[in-house]
Amino acid sequence: MNLHGVRAIYRFEMNRAFRTWMQSLIAPVLTTALYFIVFGSAIGSRMGDIGGVSYGAYIIPGLLMLSLLSESISNSAFGIYMPKWSGTIYELLSAPVNWVEVLLGYVGAAASKSLLVSVLILSTARVFVPYEVAHPVWMVGFLVLTAVTFCLFGFLIGLWSDSFQKLQVIPLLVITPLTFLGGAFYSISMLPPFWQTVSLFNPVVYLISGLRWAFYGHADVHIAVSTSMTLVFMALCLAVVRWVFKTGHRIRR
Repeated sequence: MNLHGVRAIYRFEMNRAFRTWMQSLIAPVLTTALYFIVFGSAIGSRMGDIGGVSYGAYIIPGLLMLSLLSESISNSAFGIYMPKWSGTIYELLSAPVNWVEVLLGYVGAAASKSLLVSVLILSTARVFVPYEVAHPVWMVGFLVLTAVTFCLFGFLIGLWSDSFQKLQVIPLLVITPLTFLGGAFYSISMLPPFWQTVSLFNPVVYLISGLRWAFYGHADVHIAVSTSMTLVFMALCLAVVRWVFKTGHRIRR
């Protein structure tokens, strides 16, 4: 494996993030802080506990997942789209790196940035509400798995996009609504039976539920189901990325 190539791509992407640290790191943290102020402090103080957890603490996994998904997709999509837009993608394709090494560099950097934002959000949450993590190892593992999976998904979006506008279509019009409807601010057990069944077709439900279990030890969906669904989606993204590099679809034209 060409580790020098992987390191070069990784360092370039990380340096780009730190050059725009206000947009890459501070903006998502401030946005999440506003959610904590509005939902956690203002509304949460007037709501009861959910499953023995205060409302302000209960929404932490949902808000964390909302930022993690958005940042993972955006960071990875923008990272691979820029070489396409500037034309330097051909230099990358002619370099002595294969598709796995390219993926490690871009997805690794995007996942690192997303996880850094997650750490900042967890630190910010501590300012607004006290919380404890029941399964810290599971929490870290699930965050890493989710970040890598959706960075792969964002990588595909970057390859598919042929304009800056398309980079934001899926994160804004698909992922964000699914997150809000996936139990970020409530438990799906609070819904009528029909809507509970409908919610199970929302893939983000499994992500939020898995992270909530890691925090508090209980969730709407079993942790094994949440982990399995995420692994299947990651495998699917890997298969599509391999096919794209093998065929050159959306890369060489």
